[in-house]
Amino acid sequence: MSHQLISQYYNKVDKLIQFGASRKETSVRNEFYNLLSHYGEKKNLVLVAELPVRGTKGKDVTPDGTLKNVLRLDYGYWESKDESLDLDEEIDKKIKKGYPLNNILFEDSTKAILFQGGEEVIRIDMRKPEELDRILNAFVSFEKPEIRRFNEALEHFQKDIPTILKTLREKIDEEGKKNKNFISVSESFLELCKSVINPDVTMADVREMMIQHILTSDIFNKIFDDPEFHRHNNIANELEKLNSTLFNHSERRNLLGSIEHYYDAINAAAAGIVDHHEKQKFLKALYENFYKAYNPKAADRLGVVYTPNEIVDFMIDSTNYLLEKHFKRVLWDKNVEILDPATGTGTFICNMIDKCPPQYLAYKYKNEFHANDVAILPYYIANLNVEFTFKQKMGYYAEFDNLCFVDTLDNIGALKGVMSN
Repeated sequence: MSHQLISQYYNKVDKLIQFGASRKETSVRNEFYNLLSHYGEKKNLVLVAELPVRGTKGKDVTPDGTLKNVLRLDYGYWESKDESLDLDEEIDKKIKKGYPLNNILFEDSTKAILFQGGEEVIRIDMRKPEELDRILNAFVSFEKPEIRRFNEALEHFQKDIPTILKTLREKIDEEGKKNKNFISVSESFLELCKSVINPDVTMADVREMMIQHILTSDIFNKIFDDPEFHRHNNIANELEKLNSTLFNHSERRNLLGSIEHYYDAINAAAAGIVDHHEKQKFLKALYENFYKAYNPKAADRLGVVYTPNEIVDFMIDSTNYLLEKHFKRVLWDKNVEILDPATGTGTFICNMIDKCPPQYLAYKYKNEFHANDVAILPYYIANLNVEFTFKQKMGYYAEFDNLCFVDTLDNIGALKGVMSN
């Protein structure tokens, strides 16, 4: 039992009540948040405050805290109530609103009630340290069925992906020797890549673009509910044409059959994420996880881990401060060009969209936000992230024309321009 943590919690709550003369939820719940966070950290889980989640009634609900793992998947929920209220009545109200009961902890600083699998499983007096420790451990240790399925799918994916990659590479190499249509289309695509991406691009690079596209296209479409993405994005469209010279729909589905459960698990996990910032973080974590399974050596060499959102916030705010201090301008002013030459999954541009006042955003988005990446998967993710974030902010969809699949700023706009002609 974490005697010290629980003793510290009691002492801090007692001091707050003594000095504040209040037992209200808003006065004391932060101390329970801190205690619960410590218990979560022991399981590599993070407690995030006030995130909307999809409730059981089909509408969004907002628990006081959501316990998440490294892939941003929900492990459980916490709801704090005022001691002066009847906790059972308050729980009944939350249930009627659609709060999920798969793993949720209700407390009012005097008693705590844990629901798991839709049923009450533990009820305790919070002033009994052994009981408080028991309920907290039960809460952070619980693995929801969908999380267990996701973890099992990920484990199978890591075992199956080498075989699938070998089959795909052999198929592409085989068709590259005898399939005239594939040879013609792939050679044209290679020459285009050499001219606008890098003259050192090889057919092996094109092969890897094709494979990554095949393995991930369904994931991105379903997470962002955009089945048209691979038709209206020029690069995705060209790769789709190239892949269609290799497989018909049935062959492609059969090839990927062994990892279909991986896609299903991802889609099930993504379905409950309603906050668009959380979708971005989930997809970023998913990409890092996917790439480490897909190409572990390259992942180690390239350091496929992207800048955390909190650091992105700090960097943008600091830049804006210095820009105003030394140049009497701000990032949203006209003729202040925003360049992200290694955009990764688009976090910086998405953050800029969130921070930009709406009256300036349409112009900046169309004219003065620019980004590019040399890897196909983060390019796709950034495209979806940026356009989705803009739609969430402005209420309408607009294609982000200034995101390009290139490796130098000299070539910005080249590939999209060529492929759209």
